[in-house]
Amino acid sequence: MIPNQHHIAARVARVRSRMTRAGIDTLVVTHLPNLSYLTGFVGSAGVVIVSSRRCLLLVDFRYVTAANALASSVDGAFAVETFEHSYDEAIVDVLRRQGASRIGIEAMYLPVSRFNAMSAGLAATAPLPLHSDAGTPVLVPTERLVESARVIKDEVEIAALREGGRRLARVAERVPDLVREGRTEEEVAADIEKALRAEGFSRLAFETIVASGPNSALPHARPTARVIRAGEPTVLDFGGVYDGYCVDLTRTVQLGTVSQPLRDLYAAVAEAHRAALAAVRPGVASSTIDAAAREVLERCGLGPAFGHGTGHGLGLEVHEDPRIARASARLPDLVVEPGMVFTIEPGAYVPGVGGVRIEDDVLVTETGCEVLTR
Repeated sequence: MIPNQHHIAARVARVRSRMTRAGIDTLVVTHLPNLSYLTGFVGSAGVVIVSSRRCLLLVDFRYVTAANALASSVDGAFAVETFEHSYDEAIVDVLRRQGASRIGIEAMYLPVSRFNAMSAGLAATAPLPLHSDAGTPVLVPTERLVESARVIKDEVEIAALREGGRRLARVAERVPDLVREGRTEEEVAADIEKALRAEGFSRLAFETIVASGPNSALPHARPTARVIRAGEPTVLDFGGVYDGYCVDLTRTVQLGTVSQPLRDLYAAVAEAHRAALAAVRPGVASSTIDAAAREVLERCGLGPAFGHGTGHGLGLEVHEDPRIARASARLPDLVVEPGMVFTIEPGAYVPGVGGVRIEDDVLVTETGCEVLTR
């Protein structure tokens, strides 16, 4: 499903409302996933400049034809411009022509060198004398204005994530046949990645994890030449990008006889997974969902073995808001709303026993959640 003029206009409107609350009249968007969200553009470079009246996609020569075709396909929901010299000079030129005053920049993504170049360019065109009635343009650092709009997915995004989840689940069905005694972690990872491509994923969402035996107790172990043996757990974490959107899944499998400590570990993580899923519904805080999983593992004496959050948002990037984790001053504790998509992935990692993680992707509905990776 391709975004149309309505979808693009609605996304830009959500960002404009956040600009108003932040006290800026113009926003310079340089983070490429945010460009894609606001225009549908996919490329290695570009800038979107959003003002109260206009949304402008600024691209270099390589992307002019594609960008113009994209703008036409959404009935001119945004305009396209190109330039002869550098992006930063072109940005300053547009801001000057638009009469921008308080200009938001994405502080997380704009390097200091580019910030300084843009500031110098704007200062060179500032009115003199400085006590003139005309205001001097100023760059205002902002945080997550576009990302906060991306948290609630529209119908186009939900369709992509649903289909991606279905395809990823089909890959997961093949895992028991791939994880066999005598194969290496690297061989299994290569087969999973081949299966992802066969299911229509354009690329990996992240580096595939296959962690067997003692490596399973390392939450983000990389595949190695280690040979998988009977009697050991293997944690497999993989994901792909479908129609621009990331999906993510983890399964833990066991070859041969399962030791009682590992059986208990798996049972505890599975219960934590079910508890977190049951906690997902509109109106609850993201930290409440994390607490549901964490309380189970703590009751089982595995609190210290669960050192990461219960989940993370999914979308154009594999890690987005909301963060399903303990509340902290650094991370926003968002209230869950319909249209949010995130992972549920409790895990426990015990050296000498092994590790277990179970991960699924969920869409928040009006009454609870829909699991996308059955």
